[in-house]
Amino acid sequence: MDGKEYINERSTSTQQTGFSFVAQSRGALPGPIGGVLWFGVDDTAATVYVPMYAGIARPRATSPWARARSTGSDWESASGCSTGWQLYLSALPDMIVDVQKVQRELEGDFANRQAAVDAAALELYKRSPELARDYLTRYSHEAAERTVKRWRKLGEDLLVKYMDGNIKDELGA
Repeated sequence: MDGKEYINERSTSTQQTGFSFVAQSRGALPGPIGGVLWFGVDDTAATVYVPMYAGIARPRATSPWARARSTGSDWESASGCSTGWQLYLSALPDMIVDVQKVQRELEGDFANRQAAVDAAALELYKRSPELARDYLTRYSHEAAERTVKRWRKLGEDLLVKYMDGNIKDELGA
């Protein structure tokens, strides 16, 4: 503008990230099945992207994703679970190896199951779109619950493994 050049860089994967998502849109499937938001809370480098289908029928107040808070004050929420041990992650970069292992475990499982989930939802959709929506709602909420449970376990493991800056093996030695 006005003969001046500007550089407007935008950092990614910063600790200020509250949530992020990757949108997947597949026109060959009905909208409730073909649209998926792979949703994650907190820092993009240290989150698990969980499939949230467009056909989710209703929010579930007990879902950890519904309770995601930027304060990190609720250990039963997705953000609280992540934020609690993320403080250690910034101090000990070696932890990212352990984090990425769990990311690959969970996201890989979601990706591997997607074709079967899609197929089951499509069969239900042919009978009744509402049946498909209920199925996808349950699946997405169960995926979120499973992720928070596994992420909380990871946080406990990281706390023990990296306590006081000493890196322990799987046996605690």
